[in-house]
Amino acid sequence: MTSTMASTKTDHAGGISVLELDGRERGELEALARTLTRAGAGLVDDTGWQARARAESCRLPARLSRTVRAFRHDAGPDGTLTVTNLPVAPELLPATPTVPDSVERGATVPAALAVLLGCELGTVIAYRDEKHGALVQNVVPVPTLAGSQSNGGSVQLEFHTENAFHPHRPDFVGLLCLRPAHEDQVGTQVASIRRARPLLDAATLTVLQEDRFVTEAPPSFRTAELSSPLPVLTGAPEDPDICVDFHATRALDNAAEKALVELREALSAVRQDVVLRPGDMIFVDNRLVVHGRVAFSPRYDGTDRWLHRVFVHLDHRRSRGHRPGDGPVLT
Repeated sequence: MTSTMASTKTDHAGGISVLELDGRERGELEALARTLTRAGAGLVDDTGWQARARAESCRLPARLSRTVRAFRHDAGPDGTLTVTNLPVAPELLPATPTVPDSVERGATVPAALAVLLGCELGTVIAYRDEKHGALVQNVVPVPTLAGSQSNGGSVQLEFHTENAFHPHRPDFVGLLCLRPAHEDQVGTQVASIRRARPLLDAATLTVLQEDRFVTEAPPSFRTAELSSPLPVLTGAPEDPDICVDFHATRALDNAAEKALVELREALSAVRQDVVLRPGDMIFVDNRLVVHGRVAFSPRYDGTDRWLHRVFVHLDHRRSRGHRPGDGPVLT
C-alpha cells in the first residue's frame, strides 16, 4: 500500500516553509537514526561516525531530501525551512542540561537526526573556541548565563547573524527541538533581508554596503576577537546577503549608526515568530536571515526548553585554512 504523502506547505500565519513528515517517513528516519546510534564509537565527534552519517544521509526519505536540496538552492523570501514530525520522544529524554558549554557528544537519536539533516544540506562544522568544537550543541537556559546575550541566556536575544565576526560563519543554522518551552511561550524570531530591503531607502542601503562596521565575537566564544571594518550588506545590490549582530556590531560613524537603526527597524517590521515543538527542526539561511529569541523565565527544574544546534557550510574547501587536519572544527 502507498501511504498518503503530505506536501510541503506554507504556514500562512508567517509565510515560513514547512514540511510535515508522514508516518512512513518518520518511521524510516527513526530507523536510520537508530542505526547511527550503534555505529562505530557511538560518538558524534568521532571522524568515523561522521563519515557514516554523511553516507547514511543519502538514505533520507525522498520527499525530505528533495525539499532540503531545494532549500539549499534557494531559501526563498523568508530564508527558513521547518521540518516537523521528526522522531523525537521528549518523555524518554533525561533532564534538560543547565551547565555552561552544554553539548551532545553521544550519538543519540536526536543528535543523529540533527546531523543527518545537516549533512543533506551541506557539511556540519563547529568552532574550536565555541563549546569546545562540538558538532551538536545544546541550546538550554543556564542560571549563570541568564542575563547574557548567548544561547544560554533567558533575556531577549537580539537579532543576529550567527558568528557574524568570523570570516567563515555558518551558511545555515539548524535548531532541533527536543523539549518545548513551558506553555509554548518561547519563540525563535527570524527576519529576512529579502523582506526588509524594500523598506530601506537608497541612501541607507548605500551606507550598509560600505566598510563602516565592526563586529565582536559573541559571549559563547572564548576570544575577544574583533572583525576588520566590513559592510553589513554584500553581494548583489538587488538581493544582498546580510551580516550583522545588533548586540555586537558597532558603526564607525554617525551615518553608519543611523543606517543600523533603520535596518533594525525594517527587520523588526518583517519579523516572524516560530514556536518549536518536539520533533520540529528549523533551518535558517544565515546569509539572508537574522534570528533571535524572546525573553522567558526558566524553571531550571529539568523540564526547560532544549534544542540541538548544528552549523552547516556549503563550501567545505573554502575554510580549509581554518580547519587543522582537514577536520570539521574551525579555529
